[in-house]
Amino acid sequence: MSKVANTYWVDERIRSQRVLPRRTNSSLASVQQISMEIIGSRTEVRRRGGIIPSWVVFGMVLLGTFAVCVTVNMRTRAKFHVAVQQHSVMQSDVESLRTLNESLKADVERLRKDPRAIESAARAQLNMVRSNEYVVPVD
Repeated sequence: MSKVANTYWVDERIRSQRVLPRRTNSSLASVQQISMEIIGSRTEVRRRGGIIPSWVVFGMVLLGTFAVCVTVNMRTRAKFHVAVQQHSVMQSDVESLRTLNESLKADVERLRKDPRAIESAARAQLNMVRSNEYVVPVD
């Protein structure tokens, strides 16, 4: 409460310690006079706490923080969706490779046990013929 009641003394002390600016040009003095009327003296600006109110600064800080959080959230969501798509593609690839692997295992097992399968594979893949057969090329 003492700070509120004693503002006159503080204002007078600041005004008495201030150095007066040099006046070199009359137009410059008129600009200073106009700005003094619009903005006020340094003491008045200090008393008001600056030109921008503190709640405006606080609001801007909150708005900036919110913008950063939203940006981070949006980027994280986009990367998550890309990762989910890649995961589904990989799952389908793994599933197709498993079915291919199972069919190859069945072929290997059939070639180990069935002599007719061995013969057909030798004829188809290795171009083999029996000793009593003749190959006639056709153009």
